[in-house]
Amino acid sequence: MTTTAPRLGTALVRLLLVAAALLGTLLAGAAPASAHAALTGSDPKDGAVVATAPKEVNLTFSEQVAMSADSIRVLDPAGRRVDTGEIIDLCSGAVVRYGVALRAGLPDGTYTVAWQTVSADSHPIAGAFTFSVGAPSATSVALPERSPGGGLVGVLYGIARYLSYAGFAVLVGGGAFVLVCWPRGAGVRPVQRAVVRGWLTLTGATLAMLLLRHPYTGSGALGDAFDLAGLKAVLETKTGAALTSRLLLLGAAALFVAVLFGAYARRTDPKERKDLAFGLGLGGTVVAAGLAGTWALAEHASTGLQPGIAMPVDILHLLAVAAWLGGLTVLLVALHRAPSVERAAVERFSKVAFGSVAVLVATGVYQSWRQVGSWSALTGTRYGQLLLVKIGLMAVLVGIAWISRRWTRRLADAAPGVTDEDRAGGVATEADRAEGDAIDAHRADAHRAEGDLGAGGLGAGDPDREPGAGEASPETGGGAEPDPERAAQLARQRAAVATARRKRERDADPERSGLRRSVLTEAAVAVVLLAVTTVLTSTEPGRTEEEAGRATTTGTAAVPDRPVDIRLPFDTGGIEGQGVVRLSLDPGRTGANALHLYVERPNGKPLDVPEIKVALTLEEKGVGPLPVAPDRIQTGHWSASGVQIPMPGDWRIQVTVRTSEIDQTTIEKNVKIG
Repeated sequence: MTTTAPRLGTALVRLLLVAAALLGTLLAGAAPASAHAALTGSDPKDGAVVATAPKEVNLTFSEQVAMSADSIRVLDPAGRRVDTGEIIDLCSGAVVRYGVALRAGLPDGTYTVAWQTVSADSHPIAGAFTFSVGAPSATSVALPERSPGGGLVGVLYGIARYLSYAGFAVLVGGGAFVLVCWPRGAGVRPVQRAVVRGWLTLTGATLAMLLLRHPYTGSGALGDAFDLAGLKAVLETKTGAALTSRLLLLGAAALFVAVLFGAYARRTDPKERKDLAFGLGLGGTVVAAGLAGTWALAEHASTGLQPGIAMPVDILHLLAVAAWLGGLTVLLVALHRAPSVERAAVERFSKVAFGSVAVLVATGVYQSWRQVGSWSALTGTRYGQLLLVKIGLMAVLVGIAWISRRWTRRLADAAPGVTDEDRAGGVATEADRAEGDAIDAHRADAHRAEGDLGAGGLGAGDPDREPGAGEASPETGGGAEPDPERAAQLARQRAAVATARRKRERDADPERSGLRRSVLTEAAVAVVLLAVTTVLTSTEPGRTEEEAGRATTTGTAAVPDRPVDIRLPFDTGGIEGQGVVRLSLDPGRTGANALHLYVERPNGKPLDVPEIKVALTLEEKGVGPLPVAPDRIQTGHWSASGVQIPMPGDWRIQVTVRTSEIDQTTIEKNVKIG
């Protein structure tokens, strides 16, 4: 039984719709872009109460950040700015610290510190905290709900990032597929269109990212995309330089595409064609590596551990992705749109894909170690969880690719008794019969429409034969005026015959049909894989997230006039039952202390809970538990004053969080209070 090939207009559309739905689910569930850098400390600390106004406010980050005059703002209870606007660089060695000076003579009250900056790996970060001078007070400061990199601008920027990856893969992988696997494809129009569209997509996405960069890292207003001053500021940043370099390299890529589909496609002399292919391969590799480098030099690979190794590894990773997924895309186009694809070309691509997967595994293992660092970060951070999803999709993709390789091997082994020449134009198949049926049906329609057409009509012979001597041409009717209706009927007939013939050639053997289906499925999974990769590159690495968490929970030995700050993740198991409690005990020594509790969702936004309780126990002295019932100040903020610590020691702090009538949990941590 002959296998029927899937129609591109049905099977492909359905698979792409499923892929688009999965992509939408991924992007809809994605939190706003986090960054490689994270705030690890501040002076004064969040929630601290100091006796006198400090001279400056300092912020410490886990990685290098780009600061501007408005990166740190300090606001009084009425919302007026009380800092001088001059950023102070306090970095020393591996410590990344920046500050801003405060005006003299600040009155007592609660002050808000709002900060926003850009991480060294190009992603915007922002946050806010409060401290009080003398005693806490009411504050009218209203900070925007929008997270940096969010809103409509964030969505558009994310789409542009995805399209840039897709365009890069099709441009680089498609060009490599033609040069390495299928040189004859340089003259195939559908293949040419696919690669050119890859170039157009990457160019358009890069321009969009360049225009959206200023509002993406700043105001979030779409209208600021055309702010020339903002564009000038973007061009002076590392990301702006990378995007500009990408546009320049795309100019060279345009020349590569023009030569590949122009001079190379027209060459007939084997030696000239070989020499030109060598030049295109060398130049194309340099341009492709340069394009990949614009990502490596501006994103995760450029910061953190071993950037000198990580950037070349990232370039190799991107090139392997392009060679596999981009080549797969062009192969899919060729299988559905080109009259034929040589089996040798499919076999060569199978080897290229196998090598690409090997490179992806090697570089992916290194990148995973570098960005995750521990098993706990692999399962307990958003980056690690997304990485597990990516690994799962890669496994599915490799499985489908293995099926494609089986179909490729079947293509290489011709069926007994049926040669390639038979398949190309001789052996009677169901497609042949379908073509004959189509011709007969059109002849019958023509007879019914026009009756007996005479010697020059459809009933007189084969519609493809030329009219003989003295015989009227079907188009002219023996010198008479052309009949438009008859001409249109003949055109429809010829189109049906040509379509049937193309279908016969395309479906000449079931092996090619099976290969098309497996490649189509492989491409649909690749669409989702690329979406996960895009979200992953915009997510704070697990190693950084864990280090930032340890920075806020370590240092349990308190010092005078500095509060004890701890961070306690919790999960009650119910709806909105996950989050973090940030606890501050000020001044963190024996005697009376002020207790502040901040309950936050996993994305850092305040979480309103019905009840929260605290208990203090000093087991070595048999003291406690001493219950503390804090009062709710505002959403996510609870406070208690006059919390007595009777003696120094290693105290166990237990926090009970209730998120509903039935869902609650108790979390604890030991802190040393001097």
